[in-house]
Amino acid sequence: MRYAPRMRVGYARVSTIEQDAERQVARLLELGVPEDRIYSDVGFSGAKMTRTGLDNALAAVREGDTFVVPALDRLARSTEGALEVIRRLTDAGVIFQNGTTPYDPKDPMAKLFFTILAAVAEAEGGWISLRTREAMARPKVRAKLKGRRPKLTERQDENIAKHMAAGDLAVAEIAQMFNTSRTGVYRAQARHQARSAQKVGE
Repeated sequence: MRYAPRMRVGYARVSTIEQDAERQVARLLELGVPEDRIYSDVGFSGAKMTRTGLDNALAAVREGDTFVVPALDRLARSTEGALEVIRRLTDAGVIFQNGTTPYDPKDPMAKLFFTILAAVAEAEGGWISLRTREAMARPKVRAKLKGRRPKLTERQDENIAKHMAAGDLAVAEIAQMFNTSRTGVYRAQARHQARSAQKVGE
């Protein structure tokens, strides 16, 4: 028996501040997710990094809703992590949708397909990490990244992150409030999350 979808909730994640979160958000909008139901995490990934966006997205769905990601590798960094989220959604009676493909846990073939996709996504993530480390090893790349300075202050980053977590304003409204772009909003959120994670780890 399939659940009749009531509401769509989307989740986007980028591993680094320099990646473009707007493409994922645009894809979720194309998949029918309302803008105010899109949650995201932006920033450098790590074991101590709190994924507030994912937590909020999972808390927002109810039985019969559909949880949408633009691509499977945006859900988690490993097969184990993806399966853990899927199990949580399944237990809550929530349908998981990867791009245009819904995942029905009662279909054995769908479960096999998901497991294979998750393994492929994990392998691709490993190659991306390897290429990133190789690039960062180059002196010119390190110098270029070191020389960049954010336009917003730490306090502004914190306030933007609070609005994003609360979901009281649309991303475009937050961008207008702080005189920045939508991408700037996601980057500000990522910087605040990175600072918070660093403080927790100290």
